[in-house]
This record gives sequence, structure tokens and C-alpha cells, in this order.
Amino acid sequence: MIFSHDFSAKESPERTTIKDNAFAVVSHERSSGTIGYYSLPSHSLSLIDEVNDYASQNPFLAAITDIALIGIGGSSLGTKGIDSLLKSKRDTIRNLHFFENTDPVNISETLATLKKESTLFIVASKSGTTIETVSILKTVISYYGLDIEGLDKDRIIIITDGGSPLSQFADHYGMKQFAIAPNVGGRFSVLSAVGIVPLTLAGYDTKALLAGADTFLTRFFNHQEKHVIDKACFLFENSKTITTNIVFAYANELENLCKWYVQLWGESLGKVNVHGTTVGLTPQALTGSVDQHSFLQLLIEGPKDKSVTFIRIHDFENDLQIPNLSLKYLEKTDFVNTKSFNELINLQCDSTKESLQISGVSTDTITFEKINEESIGSIIIYYELLTSLVGAMMEINPYDQPGVELGK
Repeated sequence: MIFSHDFSAKESPERTTIKDNAFAVVSHERSSGTIGYYSLPSHSLSLIDEVNDYASQNPFLAAITDIALIGIGGSSLGTKGIDSLLKSKRDTIRNLHFFENTDPVNISETLATLKKESTLFIVASKSGTTIETVSILKTVISYYGLDIEGLDKDRIIIITDGGSPLSQFADHYGMKQFAIAPNVGGRFSVLSAVGIVPLTLAGYDTKALLAGADTFLTRFFNHQEKHVIDKACFLFENSKTITTNIVFAYANELENLCKWYVQLWGESLGKVNVHGTTVGLTPQALTGSVDQHSFLQLLIEGPKDKSVTFIRIHDFENDLQIPNLSLKYLEKTDFVNTKSFNELINLQCDSTKESLQISGVSTDTITFEKINEESIGSIIIYYELLTSLVGAMMEINPYDQPGVELGK
């Protein structure tokens, strides 16, 4: 992956201290084990072996063509984002479906698409009491008439904290369960059982996913990915005037990954700091080139209180071209004839970025060379590290969510 930015700031003793202190905070979180997501790229390798052992010992899985993941927020968004990016590039052995909202129409439509005999249900909730998740689980059991005291108990896998009410439910009925480590928060859990179990059973190369994350993490702590802390410092230093960070993703398949980023960023960084001051950066996800025709006007001529991160794919691995066809009265569009749509969307991304830079909007760019498991693992750990660094600079705890608990 390639990272570039147009913002710059002169180094000063104060700025160096801010960066050094933040790096020290995340280094301590990692080495002390107080925050668990740092260890997931290595620790989850054994989880893959456990999933494969489970699959080899349960021959009924040979008839399973669909996996329904019942979860919301951190128990769903990251997995859905990874699946959205990879499903057009891999011949998976099972299709993933998501029950993640209490919208009755969506629930009914998803239920109607699945058959009991060919579906494995995975229920993910860190707390084990998430009202949306438990309500949908009840609905699934009732709709399909699942005999959870008999053989149908094998059709359900539970992913939760050890000892949670959902874990006790699984113990009572003898259901297979995977634990989420207590020091891994829900929105940081995609590389734990929350993501690894369904993605492995679907047939994705989760070892490569973890390897991509591990490589990036190691490089960061070896001071080889300095752009991460530079961006964190820019966001922190300008947080009183640039209050919104927009991710402008130039590919439809990036949309769900951006939704994961929105939760990670918003739930982690909107807090009251140790000085009693309210802090936070508002995340916003846009899709290019669609939102060029809706949001770009605000970005260029509206308040300069936003920074924009462009995410693009260099090689879509799709050679669809614009036909060499001239249409009456539309001749002025012929200059793009014979170009690939891959070229077109990236040219649109570049021109949009240039127009924002000319207008005084700070931008940075993340470029996937190609979409694969390794590159996705890298961007997941990149955003988790960025979140932790900004949280350290803002002097908040990015791992709790008192506002969410109040809402619940």
C-alpha cells in the first residue's frame, strides 16, 4: 500500500514531544498487554487452526453453502467490509450474509433467502446481551424451528466474552463457541474470532489477512511507517479548526470498510479528556465518483473545517473499457473513448483531489496496489493504530464508550 499526503508541519520540540509521548503510550499498551488488538495478528493464527479442526470434525458442514452472521457494530462491520472487498475476487466455499439491524423488512428478506439445511448461524456479541443480536437470534430460532436442544444446536456458533450470558447460553445447549479476549474491544475485534471464524469458514485466506496486519504493525513499531504518527499529529494539532475527517473511497466495494472506519473513529475519539474538555473528530464516508456530484460543492466552497482522505485502488483487475462509440450531440465526451473504467475512476479521484488542494482543503491518499487479504490486513491495523495515536494525543481513553452505554 502507498500512503501520501499534502499536509506539512514544521517539526518543533513541542511537536516532537507530542509524537514521542503518543508512541510511548501505544508501545506500552502493546508490551503490557492491556490492549489486546496489537497481539491479534499473531495470536489469531492458532484460532485459524481451531476453526479448521472444528470444520474437519463436523461433516455436516459439507452441506453448508451459506453463513449468516448475527451481530451489530463491531461484531459485524469489519467482517462485512472484508467480505465486500474480497468476494468478487475469490471463489469462496460459502456465502456470507449479515443480520445486523432490527429493520423488519431487511430481516424478513434475509430470512427468506436462506434455507435451514444449508445455513450455519454465527452469533457474535462481546457483551453477550446486545439487544439487537439476541432479538434476531430468537427470530432465527423461531422462523426455522431450530431444535437447539437437539441436533440443530450444531447449526449455531457463538462468539462472545468468556462467561457472558451468551456464553452461558452456549454452554447450556452444548453449542460451539469461540471467546473474544477481554482486553479486545468490539470495534477493534475484527482480527479476533469475530472476523476470523466466519471469514475462515467462508474460505478466505485469513492467514494472509493476519500476515498483512502483522507486517504493518511490526514496521510501525520499528519506525518504518512514520506517516501514521505524522497524520495523527496533524489531525490532533488541527482538531479545533478541522473537526471532520472525510474518507472518500473510489470503489463501491470499499463502502462497508469505510462504515467500519466510521464506527472505529467516532466511538473511540468522541470523548471528554482528562482536563474535562470535550474532544473528537467527526468521521464521514463518501463514495467516489458518485459523491463528487453531491458533496464536492460543500467541500470546495463550504467551511474549511474538513480534511479528506482519498482511498483508491490502482489495479481493479477488471479491464472493462469505454467503447469507441460516438453519439450524436454527445461528441464532447469522446475523449474518454477506449479508456478503461479503471483509468477513468482513478483520473476522477486525482482530479477531485487536485481541485480540493487548490481550494485549500488538506488531503491525503491511501492507494491499494491490488485488493487482497494482505492489503486489507494492513489498512485495518493502520486505522486501529491511527485511532490509538490520536486518542493518546487527545489524552482520552479510546477504548471505552460511556456514551454508547448511556444510549443502551
